[in-house]
Amino acid sequence: MSDATQSDGDREYDPDAEHAFPDERLNEVLEFVTDDPEIATYLEAQNVNPVKRKGYNDHGSKHIEIVRNRALRLYDLLKRGDVAFNGAADQGLEEADEAVVVALAATLHDIGHVVHRDAHAYYSIPLAADLLDRILPEFYATPEAVRVKAEVLHAILCHHTEEDPLTTEAGVIRVADGLDMERGRSRLPYERGGRGINTISSQAIDSVTLQEGDERPVRVEIEMRNAAGVYQVDNLLKEKLHKSGIENDVRIVALNTGGDSDQLVERIEL
Repeated sequence: MSDATQSDGDREYDPDAEHAFPDERLNEVLEFVTDDPEIATYLEAQNVNPVKRKGYNDHGSKHIEIVRNRALRLYDLLKRGDVAFNGAADQGLEEADEAVVVALAATLHDIGHVVHRDAHAYYSIPLAADLLDRILPEFYATPEAVRVKAEVLHAILCHHTEEDPLTTEAGVIRVADGLDMERGRSRLPYERGGRGINTISSQAIDSVTLQEGDERPVRVEIEMRNAAGVYQVDNLLKEKLHKSGIENDVRIVALNTGGDSDQLVERIEL
């Protein structure tokens, strides 16, 4: 599905749309978070180390926006497919808190980059904890705030470490992070002369679409213009999907639409 035919609902979370989950609490939290100046500054500052200093792909506010939108889209599709979520439930929280955990973890998962790109997920934990201690009391009593905080931090930790996600919410964040792979993400390092495998492979990805599947609740369709995109799909995304806890609920289909009769790769399925 090309960008031209893809609906906004496939790309951006719409608070006014109908969802397969209770969304009132999520919408209140999102309004607060997206208007918060401290968080906005973190999202800008966290891009300096990966992009300016290491020539890596975007990890700033645009990356966060894309990951959060795709995480909520993925969450919605899994809920429509009756996939059980255990993070909030295990803590005795409400179903409405699942989406809050997903949205906050997606928003704060990369702020550890302000310390260093390497091991950034671990650095994100104390920084996110401080922000959550300020944000969550606006919406929760202390016991519930502590439990939501715990689930958000778990999801943040598991997005880019060897620790396996223990909740479905954390699995959603892990996979959604890997779904930000389109060519716009590598624009800045590419323009600055970066030609590493992450940059080149990202330049090969034209579009990523999340939609309801037939055999599985979610079908992710990836269009790539040449075989370089295989690295994004078969290495980075495959690693994110592995042991995410939702690997059996998501079907990933990557299509090489380059039109070259001698193309090495036409289709990949995970």
